Amino acid sequence: MPPEARTTLQLIESGGPFPYSKDGTVFHNYEGVLPEKPDGYYREYTVVTPGASDRGARRVVAGSNGERYYTDDHYNTFQLIVE
Repeated sequence: MPPEARTTLQLIESGGPFPYSKDGTVFHNYEGVLPEKPDGYYREYTVVTPGASDRGARRVVAGSNGERYYTDDHYNTFQLIVE
């Protein structure tokens, strides 16, 4: 996990402010890769990609029960973040 993901995790814990307006919006899990939960359970947050001119592909997806997942390929695969 890149160091920028730790920054995103800290922002999630502190409630922001977040660098992108889409941060904190509902992640619908359309891909079905994460455990099945009711819509609205997951929220997505951008992990800044140095040098990128847009949001890039890196995200932290946060579940309502405190679980966190990292993806660097725009939701194709996820790693559970264990701290």
